[in-house]
Amino acid sequence: MSLERFLAAALCQFAKSVTGVRAVWLDNAPSPAARVYFANHRSHGDFLLIWACLPGALRALTRPVAGADYWLRGRLRRYLIQRVFRGVLIDRRPGPHDDPLATMLAPLATGESLILFPEGTRNLGDGLLPFKSGIHHLALARPEVEFVPVWIENLGRAMPKGSLIPVPLLCSLSFGPPLRLQAGETRSAFLSRCRDALLALAPASE
Repeated sequence: MSLERFLAAALCQFAKSVTGVRAVWLDNAPSPAARVYFANHRSHGDFLLIWACLPGALRALTRPVAGADYWLRGRLRRYLIQRVFRGVLIDRRPGPHDDPLATMLAPLATGESLILFPEGTRNLGDGLLPFKSGIHHLALARPEVEFVPVWIENLGRAMPKGSLIPVPLLCSLSFGPPLRLQAGETRSAFLSRCRDALLALAPASE
């Protein structure tokens, strides 16, 4: 086993142990098909928890979409995101020659899956922030790809902003039924449907 695979397995086990995470698949099941897992965003540990809850074979084919400005700061972060997590790095302030859509489409074209946070930034409040349009651009370019909503409960409280030591709170992940872009569906309609599908997984208190 390579050092990167060992570290990936160790970090996943650590995330599960600390959060006691429970994954629930609702009208859905793990699949090797190329998918886009989209979730609410409360902490920098969000994608690790989703990653950890996937079967090992699928984890190896699933890559988190992450902000280059955060993850390329410092040698350790850069090593983790590039070598361990194999992240798809996006510049959140792209220049005239950058193409974030092409960067995200490339893994899907080879059969890999993505973990995406359509709010675009961490939401420290309740509910959801407005969705960015990137998820619709992906669906438009690859209408056959399944989009799977994932609600993360309690991780924002277990790892509050600025905290290095997790607070002992149990976390849960709910994987909802997959969605596909419908023929003739507008951007606003698709974003609303994705947002509603995600909110439908949230506990009533959210």
